[in-house]
Amino acid sequence: MSARDNTLDDRGEGGATARAERRTLLALVAAVLFGLGSAAALTRWSESLRPVAGAPEVADELYLKPETARRLSLNFNGLVADWYWMRSLQYVGRKVLAYEGQLQLDDLSPLKLKVLAPLLEQTTTLDPHFYAAYEYGAVVLPAVDREAAVRLVQKGIDANPREWRLYHQLGYIHWQGGQFKEAARVYEEGAQQSDAPTWMRAMPARLEAEGGDRSLAREMFTRLHNEAGDEQIKELAIKRLAQLRSLDERDAIRRVLAIYRERALRCPESWAAIAPVLSRVPVLRLGPDGAPLDPTDKPYVLTAGGCEVELGLGSEILRQ
Repeated sequence: MSARDNTLDDRGEGGATARAERRTLLALVAAVLFGLGSAAALTRWSESLRPVAGAPEVADELYLKPETARRLSLNFNGLVADWYWMRSLQYVGRKVLAYEGQLQLDDLSPLKLKVLAPLLEQTTTLDPHFYAAYEYGAVVLPAVDREAAVRLVQKGIDANPREWRLYHQLGYIHWQGGQFKEAARVYEEGAQQSDAPTWMRAMPARLEAEGGDRSLAREMFTRLHNEAGDEQIKELAIKRLAQLRSLDERDAIRRVLAIYRERALRCPESWAAIAPVLSRVPVLRLGPDGAPLDPTDKPYVLTAGGCEVELGLGSEILRQ
């Protein structure tokens, strides 16, 4: 038998297998190239619809409807969802950098973030399991459109009914809006999920009993920080916790001011007059001049003729 007879060429059974493997490989390569080409075309089309820098706010509109984006993305939904997710973050970032005033975390309306909710909607339509988008929407979107935030996270629960963190996020939105009974109901649902932590079971009773109590707020932001996967959300929780600590400190200072006013029949002219008393208050820390320091190490200031305490001008504590 010749060497040619021992070779598996295209005319034998081995040749048929080789041809089939080549066809499969070519089909796979063609599918990948076609998918990448479609993704690139989607990007170019979206960019062509995007408003130019400096254009009026009226041009701020949705690039593509979620259903259209889903059809165009073919089987690359995850890739396009990532693209929309990055667009969401960049969109907010550009608005923040362009804004010249002072922002409050509970009210981002001055930024006119009209496209944020639709962008997050697109992201989660393309990938219903994109938890980071739901988490971001739960924390940032309520300051823009609370109802849109509720719809977004509820959509996440509908798509991921066993994910207890989504119940936590929805409960947080309701709690933040003062809807304590609704928040308690959501936490009760979440506590029933198999992987839910034990603290979820205690939340409904606490919400019903304590509502807007500061100690509950402290726990909510602590949980938000511990469970968040996004560093920006962790940072937000840290700022809120510092704000709550500052509120406790100012309450303690006001009690000292009230005692001094009652005994001296006037308010102190400076921190030095009450520094010995302030130094014995456990929650307070004093600077070299006897002024109490806020959690960011900036001194509080006496106002209203020494009868009131407020944050200093350089303080980084949230004021709302």
